[in-house]
Amino acid sequence: MDILITGGTTFISRYTAEYFAGRGNAVTVINRGTKKQPEGVTHICCDREQLGDTLKGRHFDLIIDTAYTKAQVQALVESGVSFDDYVFISSSAVYPETGTQPFTEEQECRYNTVWKDYGMNKIEAEQYLTENVPSAYILRPPYFYGKYENLYRELFAFDCAAQDRPFCLPPRGDIKLQFFSVDDLCRFIVILLEKHPEEHIFNVGDPQTVTIREWIELCYKTVGKKAEFISAGKEFPQRAYFCFYDYEYVLDVSRQQKLMPDMISLEQGLREEYEWYISDPDAQVIRKPYTEYIDSNIAVK
Repeated sequence: MDILITGGTTFISRYTAEYFAGRGNAVTVINRGTKKQPEGVTHICCDREQLGDTLKGRHFDLIIDTAYTKAQVQALVESGVSFDDYVFISSSAVYPETGTQPFTEEQECRYNTVWKDYGMNKIEAEQYLTENVPSAYILRPPYFYGKYENLYRELFAFDCAAQDRPFCLPPRGDIKLQFFSVDDLCRFIVILLEKHPEEHIFNVGDPQTVTIREWIELCYKTVGKKAEFISAGKEFPQRAYFCFYDYEYVLDVSRQQKLMPDMISLEQGLREEYEWYISDPDAQVIRKPYTEYIDSNIAVK
């Protein structure tokens, strides 16, 4: 296949570009050229919102789009490019936190007070695609994880374990978390192209959820350590010392499971992510000063 992937240099788009290139596809990535490009791809250096005639007359078998806004999607669709299939990586942030859980694809998408503009921008992008590219597939994931992770989530827990630090547990450590491996994302895209199901909107994710505490214990186990905990009181802002919001949500992924019943286990996925992390000195990670806050405010209490 001839595939166009927007981005291609950070986490999901980078992994996706290398995954499909590794399968022997001709992969083109489009980005501003500010970061190292993935291996085995063709690079188009351009601002995706100012494409001009860059893609005019080009045809791709597949476009995989990680856009954040309607403007980004619209600029691409109206650039003069043609394509057979279009996969948009949306987000579960499109569901309002007041909705009935687990969220299903049929539920109304509205403003979420936790995810704010991020969720609304994804909603607007989805609406544009539904109206203008009705054949597009829209995927709504929970938290991604895996190789090339750039957010300080699992990597934060790995660091704490490697440093033999007790982990600072939020007051509601029993909140459920749901994840989706970037490798399973790519496998699911392949299945969509093979089967072309009638449904075009899919919640995607691991059907098995874990609590915050269980997730931390798994991360420590991945490093070969046993987690010990200290507790943070409600007076401390959770995002100052922890990598997830005080917000529980669960997706119904039964529609996805009918097409892809076998998924990588969270334990295996974390192991693969950790192996990448300790072997890549150039890992692009947006580190947060969680430990500094803990040491200065919580651990001393």
